Amino acid sequence: MIVLFGVFLLSLMVITALAIVRTHHLFVAVILTGIFSLLMAANFFLLDAADVALTEAAIGAGISTVLFLGALALTGEHERANTSNRLLALSVVAVTTLLVIYATFDKPRFGDPLAPVHQHVAPWYLDKTAEAIDIPNVVTAVLGSFRGYDTLGEVFVVFTAGIGVLFLFGTRPSHSSGAARTNTTEPGQGLRHYLIPRVVGRLLIPFIFLFGLYVQFHGDYGPGGGFQAGAIIAAAVILYALLEGEEQALRVLPHKFLIGLMAGGALLYGGVGVAALLLGGNFLDYSVLAADPIVGQHIGILLIEAGVGITVTGVLLSVFHAFAGRRRV
Repeated sequence: MIVLFGVFLLSLMVITALAIVRTHHLFVAVILTGIFSLLMAANFFLLDAADVALTEAAIGAGISTVLFLGALALTGEHERANTSNRLLALSVVAVTTLLVIYATFDKPRFGDPLAPVHQHVAPWYLDKTAEAIDIPNVVTAVLGSFRGYDTLGEVFVVFTAGIGVLFLFGTRPSHSSGAARTNTTEPGQGLRHYLIPRVVGRLLIPFIFLFGLYVQFHGDYGPGGGFQAGAIIAAAVILYALLEGEEQALRVLPHKFLIGLMAGGALLYGGVGVAALLLGGNFLDYSVLAADPIVGQHIGILLIEAGVGITVTGVLLSVFHAFAGRRRV
């Protein structure tokens, strides 16, 4: 039954992808892209990848859709006519598709316990997590502790991407850009004149924020962690900005505070590694943070996940305001 439902979802994804390619209305393409992300998140849940599914649903279907709509506000609603050689593009797509299909013939069967991925380091992670870290969520143990260097790199990639967007858009604090926004399409008005979206949104925002905190601090025991929590909390703030207006959201969380979140989360993550060095351990070796190595692991994972969530929240909100603060061309 699960396999049939998975095939059904994959079929819907193919149909949605074709619709995205075929439509010339950019707003329709953006909405279909959000639907595609929801279908992808459902597929991840079927594959027992709940952590990835949460991220896809929050970022792919939620925040990315809002950012696409923000980018769409800077352009036209319809795709510009394409005068290039479509035969060449079709040939490239056809050849790539055939290569991908050919490559899948050598893949192991779905769920095969003898697949190479299950014979490398995965058994070691499963065996050592209970002994060294004592948390039920092996994914958090791998990302936060065993492969803490990789996750630190990902945090700085997110941080660097946020800086790049701010440089690209030339974002300035609201008090210095108020004059530049007087001739825009009134981004600060939001949906305050629409009763139903405002009432429903106000009811949802506290629950979204609470769920984000739950995902943040429950990542040791279930799906979640800093990346997912940061995206969910940012989604709650973005919803508030859409309802009450961007200017009101910036009064609650100013630009300088968001930039502080971007840098502060990354510094918190790196600071945990430096603290481990000062206590005589290796960089990002949380065992030395407490007398009991397992307690030290728990403290370290809690702190670095908080750093991840803080940075992700700051970056996503800064990117949103960078798009929302631009003039329509």
